[in-house]
Amino acid sequence: MAQETHKDLTRTMAAPGEPFVWISAMGLSIGLLMVIGLLGIIVANGIPVFWPKRVIEATIKPGVANPVPNSGSTITGELVLTRTKRIPILGPDGSKLEEQKEVQFYVGNKDAYGLNFVFANRADIESMKEPAEIFRIERLEYGIAFGYLQELLLANGSSISSQSPDFLQTLSSLVNEANERRNAIERIEKGDIGTINTRLNDLRVQGGDQKSSEIVALNAKYEALASKARTLRTEQSTNTLVFKTPSGLERRLPIGEIVSYYQPNTLTPLQQLGLFCHNIWNFLTEEPREANTEGGIFPAIFGTFVMTLLMSVAVVPFGVIAAIYMREYAKQGFFVRSVRIAVNNLAGVPSIVFGVFGLGFFVYFVGGTLDTLFFSNYLPTPTFGTGGILWAAATLALMTVPVVIVATEEAMAAVPRGMREGSLSCGASKWQTIRHIVLPASLPGILTGLILAMARGAGEVAPLMLVGVVKLAPSLPLDTEFPFFHFERKFMHLGFHIYDLGFQSPDSEAAKPMVFATTLLLIVLVVVLNLSAILIREKLRKKFSAGAF
Repeated sequence: MAQETHKDLTRTMAAPGEPFVWISAMGLSIGLLMVIGLLGIIVANGIPVFWPKRVIEATIKPGVANPVPNSGSTITGELVLTRTKRIPILGPDGSKLEEQKEVQFYVGNKDAYGLNFVFANRADIESMKEPAEIFRIERLEYGIAFGYLQELLLANGSSISSQSPDFLQTLSSLVNEANERRNAIERIEKGDIGTINTRLNDLRVQGGDQKSSEIVALNAKYEALASKARTLRTEQSTNTLVFKTPSGLERRLPIGEIVSYYQPNTLTPLQQLGLFCHNIWNFLTEEPREANTEGGIFPAIFGTFVMTLLMSVAVVPFGVIAAIYMREYAKQGFFVRSVRIAVNNLAGVPSIVFGVFGLGFFVYFVGGTLDTLFFSNYLPTPTFGTGGILWAAATLALMTVPVVIVATEEAMAAVPRGMREGSLSCGASKWQTIRHIVLPASLPGILTGLILAMARGAGEVAPLMLVGVVKLAPSLPLDTEFPFFHFERKFMHLGFHIYDLGFQSPDSEAAKPMVFATTLLLIVLVVVLNLSAILIREKLRKKFSAGAF
C-alpha cells in the first residue's frame, strides 16, 4: 500500500507542467521574502530615528588618542552603532587579518568640534557611563548640542544659576516664548510681508505710479511689519543660556536658537514614548533645516501628494478616451496595431527621456508661449516658462498614460458581449452603450491602471529634477493667496528629498537616518493612495459583478 502511494505521488510530481508550478511558487516566495526583507530594513533603520537615545560618556584608556578634538580622555554622545572590522596585522608568520570592534558616537556640538560623528575602537574604551545631568539641546543651527547647563543670563541683567530651584521652570518658559516669537516672525515674513511683496510686484509690472496711494499704503504697511519682525528677532537674543560641553568648553546660546531640550538619561519609558510621538509629529509637520538633515519634511509630503493627485486627474481622462477610441471606434488594422505597439513600447522608455521631453515641450514651448501671450509684462522673468508643479504632473501623466490605456482596453474587452447586445437591442446608441454599460463595468480595471500609474509616478525622481522639483521650496503651491492654487510654483518631493539627503548632503553621516525615515514615509504615502483606489475599485467591482453573469 505504501509503495502504491509513493508511486501515485511520483506520478503527480512528474505530471506535465508540475515542475513549472513549483518553480513559479518558489519565485513568488523569493519575491515576497525580498519585499518583506527590504521593508524590514527600512522600518528597522527608520523608526529608531525618532526614539530618544541615551547619552554615553566613554572614558578612553591612558595613552590612546581621542578622536574628538580637545576633549581630554572622554567621548560623550549618542551610541549610533557597533561594528566589527578586519585589519591586517603583521606577525612573525606574515600578515593576517584580525577582527576589531569599533563604535560610532554622535557627539554633536559641531560648532565646537567641527564634526558630528566619530569612531573609536572598543578595546580603547576603558569604561562607559550615562551621566544624569547632561542635556540634549536641539538648535536652529549646528544641530544638536550636548552639555551641562550652568546659568541663564536674563535681559534685565540678572542671572539664574542651574542650582536654583526656579532654573528649569524659567528656562522652559523662555524657550516656549521664543518658539512663539519664531512662529510669529514666520507668519509675518512669509505670510503678511509675502502677500505685500506679491502685490507690489504686480503693481510695478503693471506700470503703476510709485507715488500712487495703494503703493504708498503697501510700503508703509511693509515697513511696519518689517519693523515688528526686527523687534521680535532682537528679543530672541535678549536671554542667553550658558552651558559647558562635555570637553569643558563654555558656550553661550541665545534662547531664540533653542528648539527643544531634555535630559535623555533621566527619561522614564512613558516619557520616552511621548517624546517618540512628539518627534514623529514634528517630522511630519515642520519644515526642513540644516541642509534638510534636521527638522521635518511637510513641504515634501504636501508636494508629493498634490503632484500625484494632479497627475492622476490628468492621466485618467486622456488614457480612457484613447482606449475607448482604439477599442470601440477605430477601424482595426495595421495603423491601430502600430499605435498599440507604440503605446506598449512607451511604457518601457526610461523616465529621464520623458523629463527631457517635458522640459522641451511643456516648459519651454507651452510655458514660454503662455508667458508671451498672458504674462509678457513679467518677462524676462518666466512665470510658466520654468519648472513647476503643473509641468511635473503633466510629464508624469504622459509617462504613465500607456499603463492606463492598456488597463482600460483590457477591462473593456472583458465586458460580456451579451451586455452590449442587450443594450443595443433595447434601442440604445453605441455611445449610450459605452457610457452606461461598458464604462461602469470597466471601472475596476481602469482603477487598476490608475493604481499602477500612481505607484510609478509617486516614486519617480529623474524627470522631476528637470521640470520643477527643488531642494527647498520657499512656499507651498497651495495657500490662502489668490488664486489659491499656484500651478507655476516649484515644489518639494519625497523622492528627490531622499536623493538629496543620500547623495548631496554635506553631512552624509547625519543624513543616513533621515534617508530611511523619509523612504518609509514615501512608502506609506504610496500605500495610502493605492489603498484608497483599491477600496473604491472593490466597491465598484461588487456593484457591477452581478451584471457579468
